[in-house]
Amino acid sequence: MKKTKIKLKDLAFFARHGLTEEEAKLGQRFKIDVVVELNDQAAYETDDAENTVNYVEIYSLVQSIFENQRFNLIEACANAIASKLLEEFSAIESATVTVKKPSVPVECICEYFAAEVTLCR
Repeated sequence: MKKTKIKLKDLAFFARHGLTEEEAKLGQRFKIDVVVELNDQAAYETDDAENTVNYVEIYSLVQSIFENQRFNLIEACANAIASKLLEEFSAIESATVTVKKPSVPVECICEYFAAEVTLCR
């Protein structure tokens, strides 16, 4: 049995997600990781792009959702992206989306807070 994954790491976007009024007004940079696992329908051994999932299309989907919708919760954002990936690409067996928020409204020193959602067929 083979398992194939496509990974998009540290995609950076500016958005106004968050619960506070300040976050909605000022916005900030977020980073997103996407990992999709392909099912056996993805016969990429033929070296033909038509037989797999195009990572440019994955990126476009992530960008569209992240930049054109506003979320209070990064969990909801991660879930929306993972759900749409499964809906749009039949060759994707599972999708894991991690949304990282580097500027959190918490007095702490940290790299980021994150929410990760994994959805499977």
